[in-house]
Amino acid sequence: MAYVEFSLQERDRKRLIKDRMIRFAVTCGGVSVLGALILIFVYLALVALPLFGDAQLHSKFAQQALPEVEPKILAIDDYGEHLFVVTKQGDIQFWPVNQPEAFPIWSQSLPFTPTWLVKGNPQDGWFLAINRQHQATVLRPIFDHTIGKEGRVFSPKLERWPLSENITIAPVEQNIHLLSFAVTQTNLYFASYLDDGRVVIRWVSKGSNRVEESVLAQRYAQLDQLLMTPDGKTLYLRQGERLSVVQQDGKGYLLREDVDLSQGHAALSVSEITLLSGAYSLLVTYDNGQVSQWFDVLEKGQRSFTAIRHFRLAPHIQLLLPDTHRKGFYTFYPNGTVQSHYTTSEKLVLFERVLAQAPSMAVMSDNERYLAMLSQGIVNIAEVNNPHPEVSLSSLWRKVWYESYPEPQFVWQSTSADNDFEAKFSIVPIAFGTLKAAFYAMFFAVPIAVLAAIYTAYFMAPSMRRVVKPTIELMEALPTVIIGFLAGLWLAPIVESHLTSVVVLLIGLPLSTIVFGVIWSWLPKRMVGRGVVKWHALVLIPLLLGIMVVTLSYSRELEQIFFAGDILLYLQERGIGFDQRNALVVGMAMGFAVIPTIFTIAEDAIFSVPKHLSDGSLALGATAWQTLLRVVLLTASPGIFSAVMMGLGRAVGETMIVLMATGNTPILDWNILEGMRTLSANIAVELPESEVASSHYRILFLSALLLFLFTFVVNSLAEWVRQRLRTRYRSL
Repeated sequence: MAYVEFSLQERDRKRLIKDRMIRFAVTCGGVSVLGALILIFVYLALVALPLFGDAQLHSKFAQQALPEVEPKILAIDDYGEHLFVVTKQGDIQFWPVNQPEAFPIWSQSLPFTPTWLVKGNPQDGWFLAINRQHQATVLRPIFDHTIGKEGRVFSPKLERWPLSENITIAPVEQNIHLLSFAVTQTNLYFASYLDDGRVVIRWVSKGSNRVEESVLAQRYAQLDQLLMTPDGKTLYLRQGERLSVVQQDGKGYLLREDVDLSQGHAALSVSEITLLSGAYSLLVTYDNGQVSQWFDVLEKGQRSFTAIRHFRLAPHIQLLLPDTHRKGFYTFYPNGTVQSHYTTSEKLVLFERVLAQAPSMAVMSDNERYLAMLSQGIVNIAEVNNPHPEVSLSSLWRKVWYESYPEPQFVWQSTSADNDFEAKFSIVPIAFGTLKAAFYAMFFAVPIAVLAAIYTAYFMAPSMRRVVKPTIELMEALPTVIIGFLAGLWLAPIVESHLTSVVVLLIGLPLSTIVFGVIWSWLPKRMVGRGVVKWHALVLIPLLLGIMVVTLSYSRELEQIFFAGDILLYLQERGIGFDQRNALVVGMAMGFAVIPTIFTIAEDAIFSVPKHLSDGSLALGATAWQTLLRVVLLTASPGIFSAVMMGLGRAVGETMIVLMATGNTPILDWNILEGMRTLSANIAVELPESEVASSHYRILFLSALLLFLFTFVVNSLAEWVRQRLRTRYRSL
């Protein structure tokens, strides 16, 4: 007896040890899964969070004194190590930075004392020097850095635009009061405002001595500013608060429109106009500190110069400096404070005091990493770290009015072949596409999967169920890339060529099934044997296949009857777009992929309802349908709801089907006959091509974080609802 008790104690001790080991292993597994989810969330958040940070300015990066030099033109290289200076006497110099030597490392003088020195487009670096005879010299600095055995070696150069010395940019007998110029690949343009009030535009082609001229018909008693766009096609003439927009028309220049920059407000006084990078926009600075962005908007086929957005800044702006390439600008104030704003995102990215007073001149390097500020003969160079000015929470989620667009829009367009292109990062179109794809997938999948699960679990013969259920579960093993491939290359052309038949089948197949059920219920019992009662599907499937074959065969006839022979033309006339790879194809393909998930979970939930509940209902006189609706489905509702939520999660995260079966166009339209772009497909397509740590790269990680959070919220909500339903119907 003692031996038996000892054996039982030993066995209990071993069982206890095993239980604790298993409990520890299961706990570690669960904690590991939760830890992995938390790490994924943290990693995605860490990559995305820098998008919303401010710019950093290292104001004590470098400094260089320019003794006895009065620069009229200033430039800095991409390393922040060398300055380019043109003095008002015509001396052209390259200066080192942070060097004790008070002399340039390279110097050359113009053969004349310039009467005008004008800096052109910062992206190109050209500047213009004019002598007393109005003859022009167009030059630009070349900051040439070569890598050798001794490291990086600086070799300054000066490039000259091939222009004949005999060419004059304006009549010699007239004085020039305002001057602007533009350099293109083939032409050189000059615009000058003269004594007699005329505005003269002259241009010459590269390699030619022939000068062409256009004189504006209007004369101006007083002009405050004259700006020319870098392509030489547009002039902006400011006289007080009035702006004249002049455009090239054929071989001449004509006044297009006059604009009131004050917009009828007498208190608004314009102090300066400046071209924003790319020259599609004009920045208008007012005396009260307001800075407004204006650009052309197409209205009823005509371009209209329109105020787009306004920045309420502090008054007494001393200097405004646009970015070299991006759509931002810097403002400098008398106390030495520097602010930086980005126009599209309307984001204040920098607010810092860097000098004791406002600089008299400021320039940016071509790569926008260095800011050079001239104050009292000393150039202070600050290193700028401004990686993501174009991104803000508002610009990601609200409509933005981009240059050359007729109105504010949600736009996702991350790349372009044009160097002046501004990336457009609105998450709304791709988030909308994700919901649209999921909606149409669930529209097809939920009715079919849930109703099939009900029939299979409750009505189907057991022998048939043992074949049908594993077959549908095997569908889930099909690779989604194969489904997407077939949907894009095989199904989409069929849907396009038989669109009328597809629409008829979407309505006709469910109606045919209902009609078949009604007719079946009317048949005499002697015609429907007991052995056939639970084999309805075998009778129904041939009927449905026959209806499909007949409908597809008579597609042309149906199209002739309902849509006058051309359904695509019918849709086009009514403003309904059609793409071959559209939401209809995606819904059918994704529905095919989601059906097994929903069906399996829902069928298990219905089949697992205790038999005594349905037997008790039937014993009390309820019909099979009453038992199904009021007992079985209520009891299985938590499982059915979980199945639908699992299917929704699968549809939201699906990548390959959406990638291959849609046009991948980020549009905002619920039209089932047009495509979309989803978050997951967008990540798959663009992440391999995005620059690491760029705004584009981080926004894609933000998209992944949104997908992660959406799935987490949906699953959490589904679990909460499932528990509520389970508690509510537990007492049945």
